[in-house]
Amino acid sequence: MNNPIVRRELIGALRKPNVAALEVAWLAVLAAVIVLRWPAGGRVNLAGTQAQQVLSLLSWTILVGMMLVAPAFPAASVVAEKRTGTLALLLNSPLSPAAIYFGKLIGALGLPIILMLLTIPGMTACFAMGGVSLVHQVLPLYLIFILVALESAAVGLYVSIRVNDVDSGIRLTYAVLFVLDLLLLIPYRLVADTQNPTFLLIGRWLASFSPLPAMLHVLGANSVHAGNSVNGGTSVITRFVICSLVLSGVLGLLSIQRLGQWLFDRPRASGKITDDRSTKVRAYRRIMYLWFFDPQRRSGLIGPFSNPVMVKEFRTSRFGRSHWMMRLVGICLMVSLGLMLAAAYGSMSFQPQTLGELMVMFQVTLIVLITPSLSAGLISSELQNKSWQLLRVTPLSPASIVLGKLLSVCRTLLLLLFATLPGYAVMLVIDKGQADRVITVLITLGLIALFCLMVSSAISSWFRKTAQATALSYALLLGLFGGTLVFWAGRGTLFSLSLVAGILKYNPLAAALATIHAPGFTDYNFVLTNWWFMLTVMGVAAVVLVFRTWQLTRPD
Repeated sequence: MNNPIVRRELIGALRKPNVAALEVAWLAVLAAVIVLRWPAGGRVNLAGTQAQQVLSLLSWTILVGMMLVAPAFPAASVVAEKRTGTLALLLNSPLSPAAIYFGKLIGALGLPIILMLLTIPGMTACFAMGGVSLVHQVLPLYLIFILVALESAAVGLYVSIRVNDVDSGIRLTYAVLFVLDLLLLIPYRLVADTQNPTFLLIGRWLASFSPLPAMLHVLGANSVHAGNSVNGGTSVITRFVICSLVLSGVLGLLSIQRLGQWLFDRPRASGKITDDRSTKVRAYRRIMYLWFFDPQRRSGLIGPFSNPVMVKEFRTSRFGRSHWMMRLVGICLMVSLGLMLAAAYGSMSFQPQTLGELMVMFQVTLIVLITPSLSAGLISSELQNKSWQLLRVTPLSPASIVLGKLLSVCRTLLLLLFATLPGYAVMLVIDKGQADRVITVLITLGLIALFCLMVSSAISSWFRKTAQATALSYALLLGLFGGTLVFWAGRGTLFSLSLVAGILKYNPLAAALATIHAPGFTDYNFVLTNWWFMLTVMGVAAVVLVFRTWQLTRPD
């Protein structure tokens, strides 16, 4: 704690008003969770069922909160120093790279640990009800929470060292953690029914990077990791501890290695414009890059009927450039086909509904991860970089500016949706009777993409820093798409079926899963209600976005 970076990072963070507001909101949510499931009359049964229900709901709330809050500060820590020039001063100070890294790491862990300390009264209430084990449940849960915070901080700091702006650090950190926490569970889901011990072992260890199997094991659920061993292997919690510590240690060593003076001295070749090179080189690059996707081709003039804001976004955004866009589309195409083929040929017991569930989860995840990263900075990045003043002096109307911004993201999202369509073609080959459901799901996915776009863009117009707009967009969308599924997981035990149905009808992911008749969602039919909900929110967001843009274009 004598490290000056620890004092600056931790005390500086705790003095921010938004951190104080976060702590108050955190306590309010925890109190609401306890009150929601507290037994009427203060009486509990001797079996401890009610205490287990309260513990389960409280634990999942804490875990989701850790996943959302813990990565935010480390993801912006080093890159913010780099942008302001203070990182060079730190590297020239007597502090070693290891001292700088561990100072940042401990400072980033300060807020999650404080939030965990605020959960002790709630855990104490569960323990006081009886039926909750301190050694086998409470302590392992806190171990999982601490490791989640450590893993999030390690990933955030490593990403923050590699990127060059704050919003990219936040986007990439949440994307990496999403892969670790959710997507690595898919391999085990695909090989769960196979009798090959090698595949099972690999699938279990890959899934052990996620805290979800360990949480399910501690809370007594019948998870995919409910077994304690695989061919005499280690337990679920031990595997998660090993994977988390190894990942955090490796990322820590890589981060310390990159922290040095050479971090600012990375020469790059300037490159040559294809149009200025020899005839043979131009012909070769036209064939290899199909001409349109050559990253070094000189761009043409903006057409008289083109929206200049849209063209500007295409040429300045990484995913707006054609060669990056084709790379992303190719990756999505291969993943969707690989996912369907692996599910179809890897386990003959899978039904078309299960295959559709995998595709819907993949596409919605892709939309929720990519859309805020593209649209949360449409307006806020212009305000942050002081380039909004240039837009104000142009003859463009607020509607033209908004339309150009939105169209630049719509093209990217449309290409991503088309790239995953071959997966549904495989599904229709397996069962042609799924055609109507597939069409309804595709309409729902299109509305989900527009919904995420409009919500993130409206949020972007009210912030002058892209990092804040991106973090809030991710928090709202992940809370809506993923947070409300906590009620679905506790249906019939923690929550009544009518309450779960009333909440899920506002979750677009639940509507898509219900349409495809995914396991666990066959009893729900609220797709039309969800469509009207998304259209209403999009209309309100469009009005807010246009009004805010008009307000920003007015003279000071």
